Amino acid sequence: MAADTVIDCAGLGKRYRRSWALRDCRLAVPAGHVVALVGPNGAGKTTLLSLAAGLALPSEGALTVLGGQPPGSPRALDRIGFVAQNAALYPGLPVRDLLAMGRHLNRRWDEARALAHLEGLGIPLERRYGRLSGGQQAQVSLALALAKRPELLLLDEPLAALDPLARHDFMAVLLTAVAEDGVSVVFSSHAVNELEQSCDYLVVLGGGRVQVAGEVDDLLAGHRMLTGPTAEADRVAGQLPVVRDRRAGVQSHLLVRTGGADAPVSGSWRQQRVGLTELVLSYLRQPAASALPGPRGAVPPNEKVALP
Repeated sequence: MAADTVIDCAGLGKRYRRSWALRDCRLAVPAGHVVALVGPNGAGKTTLLSLAAGLALPSEGALTVLGGQPPGSPRALDRIGFVAQNAALYPGLPVRDLLAMGRHLNRRWDEARALAHLEGLGIPLERRYGRLSGGQQAQVSLALALAKRPELLLLDEPLAALDPLARHDFMAVLLTAVAEDGVSVVFSSHAVNELEQSCDYLVVLGGGRVQVAGEVDDLLAGHRMLTGPTAEADRVAGQLPVVRDRRAGVQSHLLVRTGGADAPVSGSWRQQRVGLTELVLSYLRQPAASALPGPRGAVPPNEKVALP
């Protein structure tokens, strides 16, 4: 496994009874990024994060973290921070007691960092966790995770229950930690429209498989939206990998992968770059069957998918 990856999986699968949450998942996430893990409900996001945190075992395939460490091993646990969705912290305990628990359970604990984080946000240490606002609870969970001085921080839907102001504050603290400490972050999210301001690496899951993965700048540069006459759409679609195919009357719109250059199409077709939200939504609309595994950590090949 590569020494510069924080999550590396090959043929990874996880089954719960008769249902597969992940199947044949191949992915290599490089270190030093803020990674957005995106997908619809049931796509396998929480399962992948739980496997990487060592909270579950794969049913098939292999997964390592931090350059080859087995998830759940003592060395991995010391270097990974994990915040689950609706983090199950004790609602009846004061924040100060939660910090004390963290201090006793973690060998790399940074009490001063946690205190500075919470006091800077005006979160009272004597207040019971269950009586804090949703935004304050999220900040306490983040403070506990960052106090471990992790090399990899895993966050499962950290923004789901937060209002816009609390989301902004949470992401500001997170991105400051990334800038100051160089921590790698993988977070799952449904807030597609907010990804462009926070992440620089994208992984889209669908049907338990990786639909697309790569650095955001490379993905945006490698796709074009083509608009042209429907009479020529089959010919154009036969020349390029099509992510999304929309045909309406005499005009068609094809989102294609071009590898970073303009598409070689005739002058009757217009082409333009796409934004991150449009790119993500196009991959999310693909049927699970079209998610064909490609090179690890790269954009996988996809067949043409005609959508209404």
